[in-house]
Amino acid sequence: MTAAAEPPVGCVVDDGVARITLNRPRRHNALVPELLSGLLAATAGLWARDDLVAVVLAGAGRSFSTGGDVGGFHDVPRDRRRDYAASLVGDLNRAILALMSLPCPVIGRLHGPVTGGSVGLMLACDLVAMTPACFIAPYYTAVGFSPDGGWTALMPARIGERRAREIQLLNRHVQADEALRLGLADAVVEPDALDATIEGWLADLRTKSQASIRSTRALLRSPTDMAAIADGLERERQAFLTLIDTEATEAGMARFLGR
Repeated sequence: MTAAAEPPVGCVVDDGVARITLNRPRRHNALVPELLSGLLAATAGLWARDDLVAVVLAGAGRSFSTGGDVGGFHDVPRDRRRDYAASLVGDLNRAILALMSLPCPVIGRLHGPVTGGSVGLMLACDLVAMTPACFIAPYYTAVGFSPDGGWTALMPARIGERRAREIQLLNRHVQADEALRLGLADAVVEPDALDATIEGWLADLRTKSQASIRSTRALLRSPTDMAAIADGLERERQAFLTLIDTEATEAGMARFLGR
């Protein structure tokens, strides 16, 4: 009898902390419909809880996430690829907004690559701890995709438009130390100190007024701000669909995959 496959997203709630884990380690937690559906289900299950101190978002295996699965896009027949992309990027946008809208803080536990659309999951976090080997990169201009995951809707507000433009146009990697300087990370620690750092944050959060924390988080992103972010993410989705079925993108995916 074949063992049942593990779900692509795990969620365990214990002692006031929800731990969500992206769980496609063999594919570096690349974003596919099943994973994003699992992430949306996990976040939906947390909305009604008033006992959570925080959510910790992590990735299993060697990577946090390498973003959209280029092989997955390439393997979809051309006549269905636009629909596939519309659904996938739409679910990614919903997952980003869901994480940003949770009443309690979200902590990102990052290691290895954080690339493509998975950057949006990082940008949705309130606190981010990463290892020195972690890096952030877009890859859009290398493959031929249009940016998604908040690279244009969220990143410029975090690091400045000019820096966001330079990183994306040149497809430059942002190493962990630079991510810390830019404010994309709050701590860069060795792998064996990553969990201890997060546990320290959780212990600190437990000593604070939970009502004040929730109010602070809500006020930092007003309904107007959230509407503007949602609009920016939708603009990214529409631009992504414009390029996904072009000959240039078809060639770019094949080149990127070595096919």
